[in-house]
Amino acid sequence: MELYRWDLNLKVRLFGEGLFNLLFWMYFPFITVYFARTLGVELAGLLMAVPPLFLLVGSLIGGSLADEIGRRPVMLAGTFSQGFLFLVFALSTNAYVDYITYISIGFMGAIYKPASSAMVADLVPTEHLRNVFATFMASNNIGAVLGPLLGAVLFFEYRQALLLGCALVLFCYGGLLAVLTSETRPVSTEKTVATTFFTQGRSYATILIDPLFRLYLIAGVFALIPIMQLDVYLPVYLIEQTPATFNVSNTVLFGWLVAYNGLLFVVFIIPVTRVFRAWDERRVLLLSTFLGGFGTFLVAFSSNIWYLLIVTTMFTFGELIRSPVSQSFVSHYAPIESRGQYLATDTLQNTIGKFLAPVTVFASGFLSPLAVFTLILLSALIGMGLYAKLFDRLNQMKVSS
Repeated sequence: MELYRWDLNLKVRLFGEGLFNLLFWMYFPFITVYFARTLGVELAGLLMAVPPLFLLVGSLIGGSLADEIGRRPVMLAGTFSQGFLFLVFALSTNAYVDYITYISIGFMGAIYKPASSAMVADLVPTEHLRNVFATFMASNNIGAVLGPLLGAVLFFEYRQALLLGCALVLFCYGGLLAVLTSETRPVSTEKTVATTFFTQGRSYATILIDPLFRLYLIAGVFALIPIMQLDVYLPVYLIEQTPATFNVSNTVLFGWLVAYNGLLFVVFIIPVTRVFRAWDERRVLLLSTFLGGFGTFLVAFSSNIWYLLIVTTMFTFGELIRSPVSQSFVSHYAPIESRGQYLATDTLQNTIGKFLAPVTVFASGFLSPLAVFTLILLSALIGMGLYAKLFDRLNQMKVSS
């Protein structure tokens, strides 16, 4: 689906979200360092374990509201609230206020995201969903590549100006959303969406009772654990447990691999998505899980920089081909009147994965690196088995119907 044919809602969001993500990645990678300096390393370490819980709750609330009151009002509320919170963050002189504000920014961003994804699913035909989601991801990852390079200087030297810039961009983006976008929520004749927090909980419980969707979530957790090791075990292994190569420190080497990972996303996510658009979801998810797990496993066998670039390419391509397909799968699997809630529930994979992925670091205290990488590969193989079981059941349902 060519960009010029996109609905105006999508064009506005592609521009606004891409610009904000650039600013987001200027401060996000350094926020833990900031709180470690202002609150102490031990307290900061404990406090930074809290945000994923708020992100999960915000996402679930946002998904339910997107189905109940519409995509546009939820996105407007999330955007303007984040703009105000960034303004508070920029003007604050108290570290604890900074932390509460940071948590709140993430919470409101999580409320925004399911409505944003649901709007894409509302507007884009099923056959084009992968390409459109891939375009949004490419735009976001440009910020993930450039943002940390700029933020390394701007965040610590001009933190207040950077945060004020984030607030200004969000207020401008919110204005564009208010003026140029329209509601896309499908009209439903049945009252199926939760109207209270209690019934919201029951609504999400109903989604989790769905055996096929629950199987999809569990498979996703095992598939994501290897992919998440780039931020979890790989820095520990490469920086502290391998010898330096090519006369560069292992810290610099790891930084190159992270930058290379982000660059691959920016350059290849759209063309790779187009290449695999003829593949069904079963083959794509099985291949991506294999590449992610086996590519990460291969890191154990050499610290040579050229070898590491090759295996980084392998596990990055696993993540590349997976992301748009997983979003499109949920978008067309979910009932249209509950699409926002299903997309919100889909974030459970990331949340649970982030909790389980650090087990590899704990295991490295008493297991050899090869044994740890074997556990990572085993997680991928379990994920592949569960995906195969999921699609076998889906095929059986289609045949029986």
